[in-house]
This record gives sequence, structure tokens and C-alpha cells, in this order.
Amino acid sequence: MNETLLHPGVGTGGLIAVTGYLVVFFGIVLLLVVVTVMGRIMMNSRKKTETAAAPAAPATPAPAPVERPKAKGTAGELKLHDVDPKDAALIMAIVAHRLGKPINELRFRSIKEVKDK
Repeated sequence: MNETLLHPGVGTGGLIAVTGYLVVFFGIVLLLVVVTVMGRIMMNSRKKTETAAAPAAPATPAPAPVERPKAKGTAGELKLHDVDPKDAALIMAIVAHRLGKPINELRFRSIKEVKDK
């Protein structure tokens, strides 16, 4: 057999590698083009359906927001002393969970951070 086919030289091996990289790169670019074109087609079809559906919808005003009554057990103001409101909410949720009661049945008057001296 031909010795060069069994053991290609450095130049031939490099040429084969570069050809392989180019084929893969071309495939990735082709895939990118297909995805971009399909995205544009979908966006155009979505715009067409939205514009066709828009006049068919009746022009009714949005309903006014319903003001809900406060939950039973809601009581007073909460005083926070050197505590972030998010931390206070977390503390209240933990206490309610540990006690097994809904948070609106508990009354928190103040939350204060205890600092070491």
C-alpha cells in the first residue's frame, strides 16, 4: 500500500484538521442563519395575529381595583428599632410558623435588634 495514506505528514494532518474545523464552523453559521430567519418569521406572524385581533376586542374600560377589607386580627402599628423591614417580615413569618398560627392572628408591637456590647 501507499505509505503516505497510512501515515500522513504534518502538513496533510494539519490540512485535514483545518478542513474539519471549517466544516463545523460552517454548520454553526448555517444553524445561526436558520434560527434567525425562523425567529423573524415567527415575530412577523405574531404581529399579524395581534393586529388582526386588536380591533375585534371590545373597548371596555378596565374594572376598578376592588379594595379588600383588612383581615381579622390586624391591629395597630409596628415599631422597628434598627431592623430592616424585610428582616422584620421574616421574623414575623418565622414566629407565626413556629406557633402554628396565621400571622394575622398575632400582634407584633415592636421588633428590636439585640446587639452585643
